[in-house]
Amino acid sequence: MIVDSVAQMIKYQKLHPRFEKAMAFIAACKIDEMPVGETQWEGENIRAIVIQESLVSEKESTDYFECHNRYIDIQIVFEGMEKVGWKSRNNCMNPRGEYSPEKDVLFYDDSPEIFFNLKAGHFAIYFPEDVHAPMIGDGIIRKMVVKVLV
Repeated sequence: MIVDSVAQMIKYQKLHPRFEKAMAFIAACKIDEMPVGETQWEGENIRAIVIQESLVSEKESTDYFECHNRYIDIQIVFEGMEKVGWKSRNNCMNPRGEYSPEKDVLFYDDSPEIFFNLKAGHFAIYFPEDVHAPMIGDGIIRKMVVKVLV
């Protein structure tokens, strides 16, 4: 997992062959002009989901403690602040059900090891080994989740 300011995002472009295009899109996007929902480009290789929703309780979020096998999430907060729970998949022992290839998600009944806050202008990158529970807090958040095919 990586957590940093959007102003520092360029430092991470070389970590994955598709990050440069994904991060250029993030830097150029006008979030206020983007509709809520999914935008695809580069076929299934890179897609973005704009979210504007109410934040949820810690219990509600950790009930969907998730990770992905096919995609890396780059989650950018544009408005609001969210609390996020995290734990390494290597330390998770209680998968809930089977991995869903259609939704690219596996849930765990484990609890996060750490919590941190992401505020406007910051991002987190969740690799397949990062089990995460985002969207915790009060109020409304506007964020983008950019999904980059592994």
